Amino acid sequence: MKIIGLVIQSIAKMNKANLGLLLTEKIKIPYLLMILILFSGCLSKTKKEEEVANTETSQPNLLIVFPDQMRGQAMGFMGQEPIKTPNIDRFAKESLVLTDAVSNFPICSPARASLMSGKYPFGHGVIQNNNSHSSHYGYELAASEKCWSDILKERGYRLGYIGKWHLDNPHPPYIKSSNNEGDKKWNEWTPPEKRHGFDYWYAYGTYDDHLKPMYWATDAGRHDFHYVNEWGPKVEADKAIAYLKNEKGERMDNEPFALVVSNNPPHGPYSKVPEKYKKMYQDIPMDRLTQRPNIPQKGTKHGDYYRQHIKDYYAMISGVDDQFGRILQALEDTSLAKNTIVLFLSDHGNCLGIHNVISKDYHYEESFNIPFIMRWPEKIKPKKDNLLISMPDIYPTLMEIMGFKNDIPKDIEGVSYAANFLYGKGKRPESQLYMYTPYGGPDMGRRGIRTNQYTMMMSRWKGKPDELELFDNMNDPYQLNNIGLSDTVTVNLLTQKLKSLLEKYNDPWMKHLQSDKVRNGY
Repeated sequence: MKIIGLVIQSIAKMNKANLGLLLTEKIKIPYLLMILILFSGCLSKTKKEEEVANTETSQPNLLIVFPDQMRGQAMGFMGQEPIKTPNIDRFAKESLVLTDAVSNFPICSPARASLMSGKYPFGHGVIQNNNSHSSHYGYELAASEKCWSDILKERGYRLGYIGKWHLDNPHPPYIKSSNNEGDKKWNEWTPPEKRHGFDYWYAYGTYDDHLKPMYWATDAGRHDFHYVNEWGPKVEADKAIAYLKNEKGERMDNEPFALVVSNNPPHGPYSKVPEKYKKMYQDIPMDRLTQRPNIPQKGTKHGDYYRQHIKDYYAMISGVDDQFGRILQALEDTSLAKNTIVLFLSDHGNCLGIHNVISKDYHYEESFNIPFIMRWPEKIKPKKDNLLISMPDIYPTLMEIMGFKNDIPKDIEGVSYAANFLYGKGKRPESQLYMYTPYGGPDMGRRGIRTNQYTMMMSRWKGKPDELELFDNMNDPYQLNNIGLSDTVTVNLLTQKLKSLLEKYNDPWMKHLQSDKVRNGY
């Protein structure tokens, strides 16, 4: 074989004259033909190998399934709550599960802007929910922001967005919808120039009638929305499946794609869920559904609120799980699963009365901790990991594992953990930032820091005393015991870490940490 290889190399280097001399004088014709045949076969094999290599290294597709307000504990495989999520459980066995993922500003618009932009709220400018009130302050994702979807668009991807967007401020004349009937207007159309590369669009701003959702299609004008008499996640799964099957030619079959399916449930109102999912929980005793020790007692305001809504909240999640399973099956049916990165996560969690708070916004695990499950067959090893990933980190991590590291903007604030995802090694974050700001008060509200062991929160409100909470999450996973006043060593250590994060992300709340109270121990 070595001799044949040398002969082939020699032939490849010859000019026509020398090759003619070889034909007439050096080698008998039969032997030359044999070598040429071998040479041709070698070339053919190399070409086939290249085709296989190109197939294996072709640009991966991306599918993000993104239900709203789903806490990270409310999945069956986590073993914390009696909830039925068979499709998510099965998916988790095939995936990287980050058990300590958080939403740094755990409400809709700031979290969604961080996911899209790879920045913290003061970097992308969305420091409260988008509604008619936030428009006074300019809290909105700018069309000029370079989102991950913009990168993929430039790289030849087709992009689709289905469901809730919630990154635009409503403006007069307001869209006529139920979410715009109160003092605050919530729902708004997203013009094409603000869709950040998504060329297929079947979405809305924020609209909460889950049993009769409204949508703007790709080419619809501002007043050309329509309603569908079906549960929102079912409609959105139908559209996603049609997109994956390319039933209407939204993309070329050989084009890579990225698709976001953004369900509103399990966001309230919790009763707006099909009966078939409610029946899954109707016979389960309430005592079984209220085992978490941080749920307030029956007969209290927040304890009764939890008991009133928990079955419907679980029913919504089981419904989302059902539709997620349909989407995953469509990936298999279309032979797209192997080369498609699938990410399942939420924008924030929901306390539902736990810790005596009704909803999100808080540093408690039920609000702060979110699902994060990623599958890429044969590329990302299935396992559980307590990597402290934050919402802005998702953008650069995705872009790097998809092969677009050099396209990530220099001003991005998130950190790529692609090496951890792909190879199980590399740098690991030590902490995660928590924040909550009121409208018009960027230097007010709550700030905090979370490590693998602790969560610390400090609050600052006009006319109210400052607050401090410190929880040892390893020894007190339900955050029942505030040790902030007794463990001043940990408080001071975490305060310095928090100060560093606030400085890094240009947070005006940082000046609060210059006070004598903090410098001398809270």
